[in-house]
Amino acid sequence: MALPVGLNGQSRPALRVEGKWQAKTEDEIRNIIVRRDSSAQFGEQVARWRVVGDSLWIALGDGVWQVYGMKLEGDRLTLSGGDLEKPVTLRRVGPPTARADSVAIPAAPAATERAWD
Repeated sequence: MALPVGLNGQSRPALRVEGKWQAKTEDEIRNIIVRRDSSAQFGEQVARWRVVGDSLWIALGDGVWQVYGMKLEGDRLTLSGGDLEKPVTLRRVGPPTARADSVAIPAAPAATERAWD
């Protein structure tokens, strides 16, 4: 994965978003697996992800990137924007599980293909 480059030309350290994350709501606990191979899994649904600056881009195989604002502090990840009505905070609870060979990662859309409100 290439490191994002700041406006001043200095490289920033890569953000480590890989892991098993949990989001708790009033009704349920959602588990999200983010893997180094650029796959993310929400139950049976598989997505492709990438970090661009301070944003997390997720493609679910529908040909567009959903772009979220991202703030990572240790084992807490807060996402906002995109299709979210309000910010969501996830907690890293462990390492990612391996992706089964039978589970395909969606193709990456072009960078210009983004979902907008």
